[in-house]
Amino acid sequence: MNARDVEAEMLMRCAAAAHGSLEAARDQREANVFRIAAMVIQSRFPDAATRLMKISEDYFSLHPDDRLPAVEVVKKGWIFTLPRLRDMLSFKLR
Repeated sequence: MNARDVEAEMLMRCAAAAHGSLEAARDQREANVFRIAAMVIQSRFPDAATRLMKISEDYFSLHPDDRLPAVEVVKKGWIFTLPRLRDMLSFKLR
């Protein structure tokens, strides 16, 4: 899988979680991306952001040491940039 494939899969998972089709994050990576996604779409999609944040918070309640600052999530390559995440996820949620 190349970087674009990984990004596309993560965006699909984010969209599914935002629509209520997912109930849990699979791992640290997903929980952190969901949390950041919730923050960047909050103003445009408050209900979707609430669902994403709940899923991430449920994960972090069981794994509190897995929460990372947004800058670390970007450094790890789990997302490219916050604006790119916002724009691409917003497109999927329309």
